[in-house]
Amino acid sequence: MGKGKLQDRIALITGASRGIGRAAALEIARAGAHVILVARTEGGLTEVDDEIRAFGGSATLAPLDVRDYAGIDRLGAAVFERWGKLDILVGNAGLLGNLSPLGHILPDDWQRLMDVNLTANWRFIRSFDVLLRQSDAGRAIFVTSGVTQSCKAYWGGYTITKAGLDAMVKTYAAELATTNVKANLLSPGPIRTHLRAKAYPGEDAAKLPTPEDLAPLFVEMAAPDFTKTGEIIRFAR
Repeated sequence: MGKGKLQDRIALITGASRGIGRAAALEIARAGAHVILVARTEGGLTEVDDEIRAFGGSATLAPLDVRDYAGIDRLGAAVFERWGKLDILVGNAGLLGNLSPLGHILPDDWQRLMDVNLTANWRFIRSFDVLLRQSDAGRAIFVTSGVTQSCKAYWGGYTITKAGLDAMVKTYAAELATTNVKANLLSPGPIRTHLRAKAYPGEDAAKLPTPEDLAPLFVEMAAPDFTKTGEIIRFAR
């Protein structure tokens, strides 16, 4: 494999076993980075690892539920011990939850959405901020959604957690202003994923862009020459 845009950089991707996370991990690895793959399902991670090795890339598997906050801290310590830095953080893992009126969301379901979509990403920032600052060009990318603008009925749980994510990442970017780290949000729009199929079961998925179509944008945003920060970058179809 020849030298790529992200040659020898260290990248961590959450939700890396399928969908957007898998496609991002493969594309980032093709660009030359060593990828740390985070997801709950070890079997899914092994399959992605096999794909990466098939084209000459390299990966480290980190089976982890992102609600295991102590586990995130342990992962941060392990990355520090092995590499002393992190160049790229991709916060992609997310839950849609049940689409229902706000007053009908069960407390446990509300908490799960907050835990995965918002608090877990804060915990990754908390654990990996110091490592991103050790990079010559740290890049943090978090996956958001256009529903934060539309605030559609019955999408409250998902929308509110993603709106919180937007505010958190923009705040983080402002705090990084005097560093080499850039933090941005990526808004994919409609993409052919399991989450999308759950939200729109009657939709013709064949008409939607695929995660593979989106993946090059992750490489662009993760590159040292990407200078935007504190922005929502929307995928142009």
